[in-house]
This record gives sequence, C-alpha cells and structure tokens, in this order.
Amino acid sequence: MSEFIYPHTHRVAGVDEVGRGPLVGAVVTAAVILDPNRPISGLADSKKLSEKRRLSLYDEIVDKALAWSLGRAEPAEIDSLNILHATMLAMQRAVAGLSISPEYVLIDGNRCPVLPVPSMAVVKGDSLVAEISAASILAKVTRDKEMVELDLQYPEYGFAQHKGYPTAYHLEKLAALGATEHHRRSFAPVKRALGLA
Repeated sequence: MSEFIYPHTHRVAGVDEVGRGPLVGAVVTAAVILDPNRPISGLADSKKLSEKRRLSLYDEIVDKALAWSLGRAEPAEIDSLNILHATMLAMQRAVAGLSISPEYVLIDGNRCPVLPVPSMAVVKGDSLVAEISAASILAKVTRDKEMVELDLQYPEYGFAQHKGYPTAYHLEKLAALGATEHHRRSFAPVKRALGLA
C-alpha cells in the first residue's frame, strides 16, 4: 500500500461502496476507522484480493478496527434517487453509523457526500488509503454474501456467480424470466426486460 498523505488527524474514516454497476440488490457502503496500534497487513482494493483473503481480512478488520459501520441504499431508493445520489446516501448512512465520530473522512472516488465532518475524495483510494481498502473489503464481502443468499431464493438467475452484474448470462435470464422484486427498475437492461424501455 503506497503511503497516502492526508491532513494530520487521529481518527480518519475511510469510506467505499460496492454495487453501483449491478442490476439487482442494494448498493452497500462501509466506513472504517482503523486502530493505529493494531495494524492490519495486506489491505488492498477488495477487487484485487482472492475471496479467501477478503474473508480473512474481513474478520481481522471487524476485530481490530476502532469503529466500522455499513450503510446501504435499496433498489427502490436507487430507482427514485438515481445510483449516484443513492450511493451518496448509503455513504452518509455508513459514516453516521460509526460508534466513534471521525475527525476526517476519506471517500473512494471523485466526489464526497455531504457530511458533518471535513472530507476529501481520493481517486483510486481503495488502492492508496488503508482505511478505504478496509471499507472496500467490508462492503464487498457483505454484498457478495447477500447475492449468495438471493441466489438461494432465485437459483435460476445465477446471482452467486455474477453478483448481479449485467453478464451475458444474467441478461439472458432477465429476458427469459423477467425481473425479481430485487431488480433495479431504472436500469436500462431491466427496463427492457419489463418492456418499459
């Protein structure tokens, strides 16, 4: 992890999201304040880690972080707000859920939600900032687990494999079977499957 320079402060929360691109399910965010006295080695962008490594880091983050919290926006909120605004809302919820108030918040990406504390957006933050990497791992493990659970309800869609992303298989099943109640109706492929496009 390359060292990222941010304003000196003791309680920095990193925030990241998972699930902006999928056609189904919530967008899930996490906020994490790491404990400088209990370092966690191997933190990296969740997408670059194996599932096994993500799961073991998830347990370590939950155990060692000073505070962590998950936030989410459901498909109905995504449809009414749009995915960007829903993601910002989910990030606000994650930060609000922290048991310790951060002094500074670093957000993965190029824009920040409105927060009651100073914040900064960091492009590629999930590869540069340990706190954001930790948040990306919590968010991804949580959302992937939800997709596996959804797969048990709707095994024919293959959610456990593609995690709701618009793969060829998912699009084929969407066209053949229609949308579930968990699909995002404002997304073009879902609209098409419902005959609304």
